[in-house]
Amino acid sequence: MPGTLFVVATPIGNLEDITVRALRVLREATVIAAEDTRRTQHLLARHAITTPTTSLHEHNEAGKSEALVARLLRGDSIALVSDAGTPTVSDPGGLLIRAAIDAGVRVEPIPGPSAVLAALAASGLPTDSFAFLGFPPTRSTDRKLWFERLKAIGGTIVFFEAPHRIQATLHELEREVGDCELAVARELTKIHEQLVRGPISAVVPALSKDRGEFTIVVSVGQTTKQTTKTVDVVAEFGETTKLPGMTKRKAINVIARRHGLAPNMVYEMLESAKKSV
Repeated sequence: MPGTLFVVATPIGNLEDITVRALRVLREATVIAAEDTRRTQHLLARHAITTPTTSLHEHNEAGKSEALVARLLRGDSIALVSDAGTPTVSDPGGLLIRAAIDAGVRVEPIPGPSAVLAALAASGLPTDSFAFLGFPPTRSTDRKLWFERLKAIGGTIVFFEAPHRIQATLHELEREVGDCELAVARELTKIHEQLVRGPISAVVPALSKDRGEFTIVVSVGQTTKQTTKTVDVVAEFGETTKLPGMTKRKAINVIARRHGLAPNMVYEMLESAKKSV
């Protein structure tokens, strides 16, 4: 019988943030495929886990996946972990998972910490729907397309940024989408955790100059200045709800996407107009 590939989420900072199930899987696996075996060893040592490890990172994943799948087909179980958080979310592991699926091997997720969801949950911004865009590209052409995609999607967007690029990226973000509301999280769950909320213009100068890993949550369209007249939104809402199968919630989401606003902002505009009648 083939073994199982376990996709195990590990702490993004605080080593206590790991589930009992994840610890059991790490103990019982034949081998742990880790992005950085040295970093993973700190976690294993903390919990007295002696399972052997093997490296699986962006530079060797393509060449190593075949051998690991062969082990799975022989009956070995493999726990896939990244340096922190959930594997494949801006981390390696996707090629191995795809290869295992194609070979008919069971792939089982062991959910847990995620910087994306941690920042989103504490941001105070709309969470009914959101998009994750990873790291902004550094090449100018790709970067321009990335920002165009961000603007086209609208609503709540989550992305990562490196410490040496965070200031420049936030200034560029303000130029592209206006002074939108956002939350910037640094070193989540760690000793020097920082979470700054507000319009981009206020957040940038408030950010710590210390190094750290950044997760940004921005509500594209939710600016300090109202960019769409309430009367226009009310009129559009009335026409949109007349469409077949269109509920009020769906209509709000349609209008929000159309104008690059957060759904709750459209709702507040409608409520405000209702009270003024």
